[in-house]
Amino acid sequence: MKTLSTAYRRTEKGILVATLGLATLLPLIDAIGRPLGGFHLFGSQQYMQQLTLWLAFVGGMAATSQAKHLTLSTAEFFGEGAARRLSRLMSYSVAAAVVAILAYASSQVVLANRLEPKMLPIGMPEWVSEIIMPVSLGIMALQFVWNASDKWWGRAVALTAIGGAFAIGLVPPAAATMLWPLALLVLVAALFGAPVFVAMGGVAMVLFFAEGTPVAAVSAEVYRLIASPTLPAIPLLTAAGYVLAESAAAERLVRFFRAVFGWMPGGVAVMVAAVCALFTTFTGGSGVTIIALGGLVYPILRKDGYSEGFSLGLVTASGSLGLLFPPSLPVILYSVVASSRDASVPADQLFIAGLLPGLLLVILTAGYGILVGRHVEREKVPFSWREVAASAWLAKWELLLPVVIVTLFVTGSATMIETAAAALAYTVIVECFVTRDIKLFSQLPEVLLKAAALMGAVLILLSVAMGLTNYLVDAMIPDAILAWVKLHVHSQVVFLLALNALLLVLGSVLEIFSAIIILAPLIAPMGAAFGVNPVHLGVIFLANLEMGFLLPPVGLNLFLASSRFNIPLTKLYRNILPFLLITGIGVLLITYMPWMSLGVLHVLGKQ
Repeated sequence: MKTLSTAYRRTEKGILVATLGLATLLPLIDAIGRPLGGFHLFGSQQYMQQLTLWLAFVGGMAATSQAKHLTLSTAEFFGEGAARRLSRLMSYSVAAAVVAILAYASSQVVLANRLEPKMLPIGMPEWVSEIIMPVSLGIMALQFVWNASDKWWGRAVALTAIGGAFAIGLVPPAAATMLWPLALLVLVAALFGAPVFVAMGGVAMVLFFAEGTPVAAVSAEVYRLIASPTLPAIPLLTAAGYVLAESAAAERLVRFFRAVFGWMPGGVAVMVAAVCALFTTFTGGSGVTIIALGGLVYPILRKDGYSEGFSLGLVTASGSLGLLFPPSLPVILYSVVASSRDASVPADQLFIAGLLPGLLLVILTAGYGILVGRHVEREKVPFSWREVAASAWLAKWELLLPVVIVTLFVTGSATMIETAAAALAYTVIVECFVTRDIKLFSQLPEVLLKAAALMGAVLILLSVAMGLTNYLVDAMIPDAILAWVKLHVHSQVVFLLALNALLLVLGSVLEIFSAIIILAPLIAPMGAAFGVNPVHLGVIFLANLEMGFLLPPVGLNLFLASSRFNIPLTKLYRNILPFLLITGIGVLLITYMPWMSLGVLHVLGKQ
């Protein structure tokens, strides 16, 4: 069994590294060839779509084997013991059943596409590449069966759940009577720890089944997803962020920002806010910042004289700063999801609009750090140009990365995907060949495998969410919600205030990628109905989710900090309150001062 597991992991790793390598190389060929006589790789867009498909589903297998699928924070309330084991058995049994049906549904899509084959430029039918969908989902279903329990009887229960799910599908008259019980079962499983994509895919299939629509309608929506022109940027930037996090870049950046700000009262707190914002920009809102930087900056704060409570609160709050800056993954994901609706939100406009609001949140956090730092007894550290120069030289490659990305993106020299490919290539070259923090053959594949788990978790969730969204649109659910809101809310100000409250609460329960995928398609048409600019709405949306990370009792950053520093959640609740208040003030300013989001766009002629 161990030999089989090792062989499987090596195969999975090899496929992912090869796929990610090709997905990086193809956009770079186009980007480099454009100024050299306009050379273009024929069919590169088709290839990228298929490569993204493979990254989604093979990455989904990696997420399953590493238990990295996105789940609701409520699952964290189950401690160790019998309750935890029973909840895992129940949730994973449902997950196995849902994913097995998704595998069947995707196989039907492949068979349908085989009848009218589209050809890739190399002469291979697309359906051959699409086989990865049912194969990956089938393996994931078996993984859920295996992980449902440590006992063979538990795994037998999970396997029986798959058989039961297919048996229900053979009895169409049962559809109407079992609609709500099945939907409730799937939602309860999500509360107990089943991945969010299982909940969304399961509910979508139950709804389609109840109406007599083939469940293949859920899997068929994946093609609307992979056709997105900016989607491949998500796996590329995810990989770049993980490579950066696994290197010694954090230490170099901390030394630089400490040299720049350390001399001033509260300078170390400013340093923490700045370095965390820069790190989150590349690692997204997945909590990597707290895990990678927490153990580094927390001792520095304590040594500088800050109290334990303030230090914990600052590190926890700073873990989501930088979420609005390029090339943040949540911004790109929001653009993909919102642009699938009537209110299109280009990623470049969203990044430009987020600059001032994002800077405001960083300044407010750093400003509070300065205010507290003025009353801290500390040894004065003189400013040294020599140390600034030395630390800047040491961190020059990491400091140049955002400059390279912003320059390529803003000047129009490269598309979003080409910029993401350049970021990944740059990061790998720097960390493997220049700083040599990561060994190319022995360590880089493992890093990319970790990144692939997040890639797969996000892309799998997005693909099944398209199926649920399709049902909701057909059933005119968003229209009904919009009509109800317009009937009871008559002011844009009141609508935005209610939106702030809704996003704050849901953002504390849902992981950020899940929140974007689930809520953005519903919120976008409401914002348009109340005359809110779609780009400004996107900034409001993301800023609220950034604040939701800090909201007790289940904000993501609270769990991460509690785990990272081994402290009770209740203690962390008290420490985070001042930062929650400060962030709340910032979010309200961003919401009701739209010029912060739209002013730069107007100056640049983008609106």
